[in-house]
Amino acid sequence: MKSSRLLPWLPPRSVFTGFRFPPEVIVVAVRWYLRFGLSYRDVEKLLLERGIEVDHVTVYGWVQRFTPLLLDAVRFCRHSPATGGTWTRPT
Repeated sequence: MKSSRLLPWLPPRSVFTGFRFPPEVIVVAVRWYLRFGLSYRDVEKLLLERGIEVDHVTVYGWVQRFTPLLLDAVRFCRHSPATGGTWTRPT
């Protein structure tokens, strides 16, 4: 017999739900890869130095999955120049 009560409202599922590592670790790994042009194995070694054991194939998966989301977040935060779109050198 089903209850006639309404289900409580739940927030949308996080994009990080189901991943073994915390979102902070995933975002840092992806940022290191993108920002510094490191290899997946380099990121793996940097995380291992910080006590986080992760395979380079996992880092690859994170980069493939989360790069578009990070790019969307960065695009949203960018602002156009206050001068109307042109940059001039002060004289």
